[in-house]
Amino acid sequence: MTMTNALPNDYIERVYAGVLGKLIGVYLGRPFEGWTYERITRELGDVWYYLHEHERFSRALVVTDDDISGTFTFVRALPDHDNSPDLSAEQIGASWLNYIIEDRTILWWGGIGNSTEHTAYARLKSGVPAPASGSIARNGAVIAQQIGAQIFIDGWALVSPGDPERAAALAQRAASVSHDGEAIYAAQVIAAIEALAFVERDLDALIDAAVRLIPRDSLVYRTIADVREWRTIYPDWRAAREQIAAHYGYDKYTGVCHVIPNHALIMLSLLYCADDFQRAQMIVNTSGWDTDCNAGNVGCIMGIKNGLAGIEAGPDWRTPIADRLYLPTADGARAITDAVRETYHLVNIGRALAGLEAVAPKAGAPFHFSLPGSVQGFQPAETHDTHGILTLANVQPPDHDARVLALRYHKLAPGRAARASTAVFIPPHALDLGGSYDLIASPRLYSGQTLHARLMTAATNPDPVQVRLYVNIYGADDQLVRSTSETLICPPASAHDLVWTLPDTGGDPLAEIGIEVCADVATSGTLYVDRVWWTGAPQITLRRPAHNGNMWARAWIDACDQFTTRWDESFRISSAQRGTLTQGADDWRDLSISAAITLETATLGGISARAGGLQRYYALVLIDGDRVALIRQHDATHLLAQAPFAWSHSREYALRLDVQGSRLTGYVDGQALVSADDATFTSGAAGYLVEGGTLMSDALSVAPL
Repeated sequence: MTMTNALPNDYIERVYAGVLGKLIGVYLGRPFEGWTYERITRELGDVWYYLHEHERFSRALVVTDDDISGTFTFVRALPDHDNSPDLSAEQIGASWLNYIIEDRTILWWGGIGNSTEHTAYARLKSGVPAPASGSIARNGAVIAQQIGAQIFIDGWALVSPGDPERAAALAQRAASVSHDGEAIYAAQVIAAIEALAFVERDLDALIDAAVRLIPRDSLVYRTIADVREWRTIYPDWRAAREQIAAHYGYDKYTGVCHVIPNHALIMLSLLYCADDFQRAQMIVNTSGWDTDCNAGNVGCIMGIKNGLAGIEAGPDWRTPIADRLYLPTADGARAITDAVRETYHLVNIGRALAGLEAVAPKAGAPFHFSLPGSVQGFQPAETHDTHGILTLANVQPPDHDARVLALRYHKLAPGRAARASTAVFIPPHALDLGGSYDLIASPRLYSGQTLHARLMTAATNPDPVQVRLYVNIYGADDQLVRSTSETLICPPASAHDLVWTLPDTGGDPLAEIGIEVCADVATSGTLYVDRVWWTGAPQITLRRPAHNGNMWARAWIDACDQFTTRWDESFRISSAQRGTLTQGADDWRDLSISAAITLETATLGGISARAGGLQRYYALVLIDGDRVALIRQHDATHLLAQAPFAWSHSREYALRLDVQGSRLTGYVDGQALVSADDATFTSGAAGYLVEGGTLMSDALSVAPL
């Protein structure tokens, strides 16, 4: 079944439900990942809802996790390679090397020969291309057949609605970067089920179609057949789970986390859940083993299959999440994101594969609230003057053609404010998430850019209210400091555009953006937020602020051997091989990047622009003591222009790189020495790079051209 130029009418909403289902499952299963069924039933009982606040855990619900970051990052290989349906395993492996920061992001860095993904990454980095990087021949049967291919696979299905063959083919190539054998077959089955679930509701039909795409003599095929047979024999899922433990348990399929036992539990939950999202989550989580991985796959399947209505038929899964997810990679401004943003990213890949134009609701505003129930990370502030005043809802107001975010304030009064905000950088509650995965991120928004909000007040509001935009900034001792725009008076039944050019923060990163509502009299009512967006280029100097605090440093994406801030200069980075330190967002386009740098022992060092990971950027560099050059890093290093320039270690040089359209110009100490035309990259972050030594600098300035 191949669908070209035809997508399901409800494609966007079903992708959103699949993304939400994935998040719900991962967040639900994460606290007790790796526990056995016996321990779960003894200490937790049946798992029907989130347990992050259970006295056994007491941790954040929204966390960084490999299941999420790998799923929504590796699929970026498609747009990175022109959305070709013939995307190869080798190209997907190249995207691994672009987005993964070694020992820090996406993967479980459990050691070569212990962690399958760590092993495969080491192969890729050493020059072994995919699929050899994940092969049994290279890594052995046990390592190559662990669970990782299955847990990262949902994205390939979400861009292949109604086309299980294409989903399985993409899944096979993606899985082979790190896995082989039965792990690939398991990934293909999950991807095929999810892709077909866009157009087919019958579970047996979904499984039948999926298993036709893998060898009949494979272990995955036999495992699925056995679980389906046990479903006809045992009415109780627990009895069937005992059969899985007896025939396919961890004692028989070894390694840290083998795919076969966990694939069997996914099938168990689907077959016994009676088509109910909550029951499917209860079964797969109570059953134990790799709970967050299995629950994430089950949640995505059930989300796609039954849509938002299936998720909302049970308890309130969505309010605690508020659409939030984190994707820590070498592309730092993509880290703080939400389910709506990732939905449209996937949808537009799917549309490109179908030969259709991209869609961007409300003129491409990053916060547009177009999908039912979406809040895109916005949550009420809970401070002494705001507690209990505000609730949020996604609604379509009367006489309005789109959904919006409703800020419903109750008993607003002098000294009592309503505030709602969303993170654009690491929020305070995520500063120390614990676990195996750090939250590495850059801000999405910077000084000099202009923040906009399109607002409406309800006709039923009894009184005018005062509205303003605000940002929370990490200041001294990493405490949030609120800065606000001018106040706008908003009478009932009125529409307004708030516009605010963000002030210079002195190097402190913006953490959150928000909307504040105040009143001179006690009043209740509703403010509708149609969209929030920003325009313009940053005007910033990035350096160590004068006060105490470390968030300015955490805003940098560190892919160096060493990045230290204890010296007199703000930045001292060292790397034997090529190391980069970047900050910025994918809306940074025509800019002038400048910094004074000093090199010690380095064979190459300089500044970068339009960076989108470790292997995609332009740079102005000093090389080998005798040259200045413009380079394009695009999986390999490409020389765009060079000129003789005798430079020395221990001496400071003022570098400036102007990027405007396709024109690149490099300056040293005020003189234009190199230039080139190249249109490969149109936007991205800025920063430093060094190879074979140390680079020192006090500040990096970014200004519009």
